Amino acid sequence: MTSLADQLLVLTLLLNFIVLGTSRLGFSVRAVAVQGVTLALLPAVIHPFSWHLVAIVVGMLLAKGVVIPLMIMNAIRQAEIRREIEPYIGFIPSLVLGAVFTALAFVFAQDLPLAPEHKGLLFVPASVATFLCGFLILIARRKAISQIIGYLLMENGIFIFGLLLAEAMPVLVEAGALLDLLVGIFVMGIVINHISREFSSLDTSRLTTLREG
Repeated sequence: MTSLADQLLVLTLLLNFIVLGTSRLGFSVRAVAVQGVTLALLPAVIHPFSWHLVAIVVGMLLAKGVVIPLMIMNAIRQAEIRREIEPYIGFIPSLVLGAVFTALAFVFAQDLPLAPEHKGLLFVPASVATFLCGFLILIARRKAISQIIGYLLMENGIFIFGLLLAEAMPVLVEAGALLDLLVGIFVMGIVINHISREFSSLDTSRLTTLREG
């Protein structure tokens, strides 16, 4: 089981680099959807069977792998945008920074006072690396939809770390992860709507043209 969990976490890390290195928004959304499905399977891998666990896994599969990606794809179609053009930080530098963040995450994880059963696992480095890659996308991209994708990666990183606490606070961790995700998507949806309505564009850099009346 531990080996399978590590393989899923390695796939999660690889998907981070796919999102960092592509300008195609639709492809990024699909990569995040695959990452969401991958992470939704993790609780089933590391915890014993229960109907509560089945409900959580199914709920996460639907939310992370289906509902939210479809919402973002619909926003992409309505906004009639396909690519991230002229990001603040280019795609090659983003990949380099992502590699640096991932390496630092592994170094950082070695110094944490983890429980004995958690030492040597990929949960902490994968969590930190995914969170940092999401934060990088959030600050490096111009399009609001790209920034939503960055937020989703950050939430996935938080979720991975929360799995280490699931035995102590199962319902709290699981509900908190989904609640943060839904609130973030709701807020970013409002932002997209206002930017598109006011500027006929989803380029957040144009917010600098706002002035107080």
